Amino acid sequence: MKRALDVRAAGHWDVTSAVDTITLDAHERHRRRVMMRAERGTKFLLDLPKATALHDGDGLVLDDGAMVRVVGRPEPLVEIAAADTHELARLAWHIGNRHIDVEIVGDRLRIRRDHVIETMLRGLGATLSPVEAPFNPEHGAYHGHSHHHGHGHDG
Repeated sequence: MKRALDVRAAGHWDVTSAVDTITLDAHERHRRRVMMRAERGTKFLLDLPKATALHDGDGLVLDDGAMVRVVGRPEPLVEIAAADTHELARLAWHIGNRHIDVEIVGDRLRIRRDHVIETMLRGLGATLSPVEAPFNPEHGAYHGHSHHHGHGHDG
């Protein structure tokens, strides 16, 4: 069984050299270890040292040196705009306070479609536009870290 042991970031490898492509949504692109089957039939074990957020255009390096290109699957999202940066920050706070995955795209935010949250955002003055696009949510400050915080205090 082939194994993918490393990831090359988008833009740091020759995508024309890919032997196969795997299309994954945002949840499927945050993995450490899972069996995968790419579109042309390449089967491999994703076997990374830690859970990693894969991005559209990344390359999975197989143990034989071959590369499999990661493609972000379009998902039903809503794009959120506001009158100004203060209002956008306020909307971002409300989204974050509900622990909802969010992507920052220029001067707009994107979240997965959710009619309850969309109603709340409209009530707060947001302008919403449905979109279908790969979703690349921000990973929180503690993503990939333990929750132990050493502060150098001597007991």
